Amino acid sequence: MSSNPVGSCLAGFSPLAALWSVPLRAAAIAVLLLGVAPLSAGAAHAAPAAPGVHVYLVRGVLNIFSLGMDEIAAKLQQQGINATVHNHLAWASIADAAAAEYKTGRAKTIILVGHSSGATCLPGIVGRLDQQGVPVKLAIGLDSVFHTSLAGRVGRYVNFYVANGAGTRVEKTGNFRGTLENVDVETVPGVSHLSIDKNQIMQQKVIAAIDAAVRSSPSVVTAAADKPPAVPAAVSRASTTKRSTATAPN
Repeated sequence: MSSNPVGSCLAGFSPLAALWSVPLRAAAIAVLLLGVAPLSAGAAHAAPAAPGVHVYLVRGVLNIFSLGMDEIAAKLQQQGINATVHNHLAWASIADAAAAEYKTGRAKTIILVGHSSGATCLPGIVGRLDQQGVPVKLAIGLDSVFHTSLAGRVGRYVNFYVANGAGTRVEKTGNFRGTLENVDVETVPGVSHLSIDKNQIMQQKVIAAIDAAVRSSPSVVTAAADKPPAVPAAVSRASTTKRSTATAPN
């Protein structure tokens, strides 16, 4: 299989798509045209607890087998983290949009998550961002089925793969700057290539890694430092009682 992440992103669609019947391909095209499923109303209006953070989640082949990306996005939105779901075929547009956000200051922390062909495209997104001078804080791949090599700047790149299935390791090149972790998850109960993104244990691992990256991001640290310290309830009540006593008539 290809070691070129860009070629893998483009090639990953055709051989797998040929396996599906005409009705299924028609359904897949309909999903592609409809785009990303909307998040729940509550999630969409969650308070922005993590300003300056954007998590891009990338679905796999046909855009219909990686709905765990939508579940993770909804959970992140409920935490107040900006998260959007995308088709892996738009990997270059994802990189360009992230670069534009970073350069305008709207996003100071870029995080990437991808499943299957979406995971295969992550090195391509990282490389394209690096060419534009934009670092990636965290990237998480879920069972890429194509061999990929990694270059560019990533604070932490975690490749979760099913070694006894279709998943593959990610290799780093001499131009890679950051930390790469290849983690075999074949012993996680219920995990397979098609379920890894929907598996609750794996979702917890992904969200925990994102939360850790968000907590250490510059925008969140700055916001926490600027926030005035909370006054304990007991102290607040005591101060109120004292003021009331001082102003009470004799």
